Amino acid sequence: MATTQHTSPITLTVTEQAAVEVRKFMAEEKVSPDTAGLRIAVLPGGCSGFKYSLNIEDKPAEDDLVIETGGVRCFVDAFSAQYLQGTTIDYVSSMQGAGFTFSNPNSTGGCGCGSSFTV
Repeated sequence: MATTQHTSPITLTVTEQAAVEVRKFMAEEKVSPDTAGLRIAVLPGGCSGFKYSLNIEDKPAEDDLVIETGGVRCFVDAFSAQYLQGTTIDYVSSMQGAGFTFSNPNSTGGCGCGSSFTV
């Protein structure tokens, strides 16, 4: 059965700094840059209702949206896509630590941890 990948109906941005970090993780995972990418998901849970999930995967699922942004292939499922429209993913390093951040215009609230949000 052929894999069907859909053209993205959403706008999603991975900043240059975040893309550098994603490529480092991909190299550590030893995945093929020709097929692998960053899975970006929104999952029920977290202290505000939804939480973000990032994973390196070998290839997209059959029904994923495949979005090329910042030189990174991103895989997004249909459920997550509705919550990720217009989101920017960045990588920030500060004295308190380093990690990926999400600037999501769909979010109506969040919590102190920065990885949970409400819509």
